[in-house]
Amino acid sequence: MANILDGLKLSKQIKVEIKQEVEGYKDNGLRPPHLAAVLVGNNGASMTYVDNKIKDCEAVGFKSTLVKLSDQTSEKELLNEIDKLNKDDSLDGFIVQLPLPKHINEEKIIMAINPDKDVDGFHPENFGKMALDMETFLPATPFGIMVMLERYKISTVGKDVVVIGRSHIVGRPMSILMSRKGNPGDATVTLLHSKSENLEEYTKKADIVITALGSPHFLKAEMIKDGAVIIDVGITRIEDSSKDRGFYLAGDVDFESVSQKASWITPVPGGVGPMTRAMLLKNTMLSYKRKNIVNN
Repeated sequence: MANILDGLKLSKQIKVEIKQEVEGYKDNGLRPPHLAAVLVGNNGASMTYVDNKIKDCEAVGFKSTLVKLSDQTSEKELLNEIDKLNKDDSLDGFIVQLPLPKHINEEKIIMAINPDKDVDGFHPENFGKMALDMETFLPATPFGIMVMLERYKISTVGKDVVVIGRSHIVGRPMSILMSRKGNPGDATVTLLHSKSENLEEYTKKADIVITALGSPHFLKAEMIKDGAVIIDVGITRIEDSSKDRGFYLAGDVDFESVSQKASWITPVPGGVGPMTRAMLLKNTMLSYKRKNIVNN
């Protein structure tokens, strides 16, 4: 039976560490870090994510601001709001919650965010710095996975790593981070996607499999080798009338069978998700320290 990579427990520990750091800065007369979130429309999942991020800020002593806009907000109006946040010196970082309404060009919005406040790590300037091994804001989910591997002392040096999914948010940055120098890193990385043929040939050889497909129960026990480390980024709501909430959350991994064969595995929920939220706080701290600690 696999050991559990408990992202919920680890994220709580990291938040305690951040809170202690914030209290130290406050004791020295500095203002607390300040994170803002822009929410356009009434997407239920997005509202939940943003609410959780605000609660996280409160838990660690950050100031938080919610900019809530209707789904009728025009692209120009949203760009104006972003411009205000870019110019607000009291703000260390902000996120624009995705997805946006279809009439708004997400790429244009991401490009409009000041890279120095882009704590999601989505701006091309930050993505490029990541690829060049420069200090920058890392995309929160890959960042969380790297910290999880580090804290649980799972070596990636020289390991065969398979990443399934090539999104700009998870798969592609994950493949870059795992191939960078260091530990976590220094791995031999294969990036698989929807056009990849003979996918099982790669997953069966992998020491570590990171899957970010959004395809419930996709990765089965027969697709991995004994002792592999399995990181499940996928999360899908499955309707189920037998459950109190009428649904359950499923990952990309068939947890019941794979956990019998893997050495380490992340659960869904309670694995990668809480770490993603914690890394948003760490990125905000990085921005805060650039402005308030380095310059003082």
